[in-house]
Amino acid sequence: MRYLLYIFLIISMTGISQEIIDVTPIDTSELKVDHIVAIDNFETFYYLKDNIIYKEDKKGVSINYSNYQLGEITTANAFNPLKVNLFYQDFNSVIILDNRLAEIFKVDFNTVQPYKNVTHISTGFDNTLWIFNVDFQQLELYDYKTNTTRFSAVPVQSLVLDLESDYNFCWLLTENYLYQYNYFGSMISKIENTGFTEISKSNGHLILKKEDRLYFKHKKKEEIHPLNLPKLLINQFLLTNETLYIYDLEKLRTYQLKIN
Repeated sequence: MRYLLYIFLIISMTGISQEIIDVTPIDTSELKVDHIVAIDNFETFYYLKDNIIYKEDKKGVSINYSNYQLGEITTANAFNPLKVNLFYQDFNSVIILDNRLAEIFKVDFNTVQPYKNVTHISTGFDNTLWIFNVDFQQLELYDYKTNTTRFSAVPVQSLVLDLESDYNFCWLLTENYLYQYNYFGSMISKIENTGFTEISKSNGHLILKKEDRLYFKHKKKEEIHPLNLPKLLINQFLLTNETLYIYDLEKLRTYQLKIN
């Protein structure tokens, strides 16, 4: 009896539900890009190839932007299509692009005062970026137009793995915990990380990756459910509304995820 109770406690502490969520296959297509940035509701496709960001509509018409002087693009974010941001970690800099991928702002964290050593960025509301300042182990909400920090979180004590945000919330995944903050800077949840390494968000819902499996977290619940997927090579995954995209560097697979 004690053994069964012990097992139950372990399962409860992980926060992972044994309920498996079904997904429905929709499409599989050939694709050769380095990284998918975003696929929006209008099937506009943002991707990276050869250190260039491309924006392609569903008719195949594309525009692009490159800046080889800043080295490799570390991350790109097109959550706000009017303010697409590119992070160049080697140069500690961010480029902000408009909806035509024209440069509208550059942030050089080497020259701002106080100096910021940034490892992760994500889109905030208005003229802000969520940034992780590794020198202080702090998440910050940074206003790049006024060069002011609107909010600094309490320092975290473990390695940061991923950072995602929308206009209302920010999720910081570390080796120990998954933190969620609102745009006022208040931490609203803290969940133990039991091995997740990456996250993707849409409308407050999360997809999380652990080893070669994907899991789902509803925005109103703390339980994390495994997705019922075939064994796949998952190089990248994205969630757009109820559409899940899985990319293996050769094929893009599309699934329907029913969210209640």
